[in-house]
Amino acid sequence: MVAALAEGSSQITNFSTSQDCAATLACLEQLGVSIERDGSDLLIHGVGLNGLRAPAGPLDCRNSGTTMRLLAGILAGQSFKTELTGDASLRSRPMQRIIEPLEMMGAHISSHEGRAPLAIEGRQPLHAITYKLLVASAQVKSCVLLAGLNADGRTEVIENDPTRDHTERMLSYFGIPVETGKAEREGESASFAAVSGPVSFMAQDVSIPGDISSAAYFLAAAALMPGSSIEIGNVGMNPTRASFLNQLRALGFDVTVSGTREESNEPDGAVSIHGAEEPRHPADFQPPFLIDGLRIAQLIDELPLLAVVGSQIEGGLEIRDAAELRVKESDRIATTAGGLRAMGAEVEEFDDGLRVTGPARLRGAEIDSHGDHRIAMAFSIAGLIAEGKTEIKDADCVAVSFPEFFGLLNSLIE
Repeated sequence: MVAALAEGSSQITNFSTSQDCAATLACLEQLGVSIERDGSDLLIHGVGLNGLRAPAGPLDCRNSGTTMRLLAGILAGQSFKTELTGDASLRSRPMQRIIEPLEMMGAHISSHEGRAPLAIEGRQPLHAITYKLLVASAQVKSCVLLAGLNADGRTEVIENDPTRDHTERMLSYFGIPVETGKAEREGESASFAAVSGPVSFMAQDVSIPGDISSAAYFLAAAALMPGSSIEIGNVGMNPTRASFLNQLRALGFDVTVSGTREESNEPDGAVSIHGAEEPRHPADFQPPFLIDGLRIAQLIDELPLLAVVGSQIEGGLEIRDAAELRVKESDRIATTAGGLRAMGAEVEEFDDGLRVTGPARLRGAEIDSHGDHRIAMAFSIAGLIAEGKTEIKDADCVAVSFPEFFGLLNSLIE
């Protein structure tokens, strides 16, 4: 998206094969951006900040909340009308969280009771605003910052819970001045990110590190299978994304990171882990092991997997302050709890999380993924350590983020 708004052509290497990323490319092409593909490499011919054109029809974001929310920020600052839609799952997800700030900036957005389809009537230039996030969401933060590129002045986003900063890093890498830091707001310390617009910028070549959220499943599998080990290279080590590794260490697993370097303003490195011979005993805590508070926003994609890991931990694991899981591709609190119960674990469900008792002897079961890629992958790992056969319904949904998942998993356990 940033490359599409740049002046000139950007070469992007190691681009994901996921359906979510394919949805983004298709939407950009409908908006007049020329994209050349060569395997996992892309050449994006940028059209400049105001070079997008009105699409012939609605833009289909498929299952991708990131595509819809970030594109909405870009389209809010255009001079034409657009409609963003998606599959049934995406159309059920909350969008009022981006509608509010974009309308404060001057765009007009019609929706179906705060959900997609979104009909966006842009404004040039938008009004610059200072906006405090009502929910910890890197997607909402990114939406507002991207809108700020086409706003008349300084647009600032304030967040009490620090979220992923890939957008700030990428904007900065493309030469856009981005202010970040901490400040006292209403008597409390808060993080902020800000851009000043309107701003034009030049194309850059980008090398994308491997996705740690995808690597997490293989790391967890090796950790939970006695005698196993794995090393994965070129994994993104962004501090706002690597919390999963910290949680594995805190749970007593042997995790090593080596060869860290920085490329395209993102750190990456190699991660290795060795399987435990017996249930782990996390140090210095009263069971169950608790994940809550500021850590939640930076672990949101890995929480179902951590619940599976927690089922094998002495004292178990508890997740709180994670009500956001209820409005993902599925209700991930309910689907995770239901799947673990079906496999024989004791699980208590809360409005904002769950508690799983461990260590549990899991048994094979039929798991309904509810079309949620994170659930399908998490319970594939549970199936590896369970006694008997585990069948996952609608497992093809993993293509949303990781089409190669099952093939790669098979290659590692044969």
